[in-house]
Amino acid sequence: MGRACVALKGKIALAFRQQAASCQRLGSPFTADLCRRLAGALDEGTALGRAVMAWPLDPAASALALRLCGALNRIVRAGRAPELARLYPPVADTGPALDAALRGVAAEHGGELVGLLESAPQTNEVARSGLLLGGLLTIAAETGLALALNEIGASAGLNLHPDCYRYDLGQGRRWGPEDAPLTIPCDWRGAAPPLDAPLEIASRAGADLDPIDPADATARERLLAYIWPDQTARLERTAAALTHAAAHQVALARADAADWAEARLAEPPRDGVARVLMHSIAWQYFARATQDRIAAALADAGRRATPDAPLAWLRFEPDGIRGSAAILLTLWPGGETRALGRGDYHGRYAEWSNP
Repeated sequence: MGRACVALKGKIALAFRQQAASCQRLGSPFTADLCRRLAGALDEGTALGRAVMAWPLDPAASALALRLCGALNRIVRAGRAPELARLYPPVADTGPALDAALRGVAAEHGGELVGLLESAPQTNEVARSGLLLGGLLTIAAETGLALALNEIGASAGLNLHPDCYRYDLGQGRRWGPEDAPLTIPCDWRGAAPPLDAPLEIASRAGADLDPIDPADATARERLLAYIWPDQTARLERTAAALTHAAAHQVALARADAADWAEARLAEPPRDGVARVLMHSIAWQYFARATQDRIAAALADAGRRATPDAPLAWLRFEPDGIRGSAAILLTLWPGGETRALGRGDYHGRYAEWSNP
């Protein structure tokens, strides 16, 4: 029993250290240090510490460290942990005072924090629209048609409004309306997709197991709490995107990804419209059976695609190469899969491949 307990603690501590390294790479030194300090500040003397030590899921796969960071951020943002809030960004004191504040919050707010751990992180990174935009422009240029967007793992549906945002793509390149509700910086490198392709969105729809209503204040706050507090630009972009989404509601279904994709793809295609199934940093969270069903539904719908009613599968997902994810496009008729490029997980840059 003792050896098993030590092994479990070691696995959890490793998951926190790995998450710290990831946060550091993604530009959040405060959250990186918070993950490291939490691993040392928690013990079985508090309800929170016991819950973390006895976590029943794989601590890395279930993002335990990010669940806890998000839970702490929620009570800080709500003003219920003033001692800890004084050490959060913009002050960002990562010294011994933070250790003491974390132990105090674990003792005082342990019950609430344990309850918040049940929620998996949802951030709906809107900056990924800077990567999806390249894929959508490619589809528009090659088909010459309006696009019907269908997103799985849509969260609050923020990436279903890519044509509504302004983009600063580096090297003096900009795209999107000048009066857009927000501007997304994404450094495009390499053989960039055609910025002059007309992008017309015919329809927008999405699905998620736990969709977020951008007009709901509680749901909105939950999403914002999972954004790392020292990344103020991400917070401001997400808040602006939520406000836009609340004013321009898109149908978001509470549904299993495979069930929803199968139903959408079984619908008769419309001539003059290219259907697009898209997702970003979501595929890894689907069970293998779910992935297989979606792929089978796409293949079946692809066989029925025509030049007047094509089908596209656009995704931005990890592929085993550390530090970035692949931007892939499959377009029917034909069904050839192409690697359009690679991008940063938070949409900070895109490396486009040669056509």
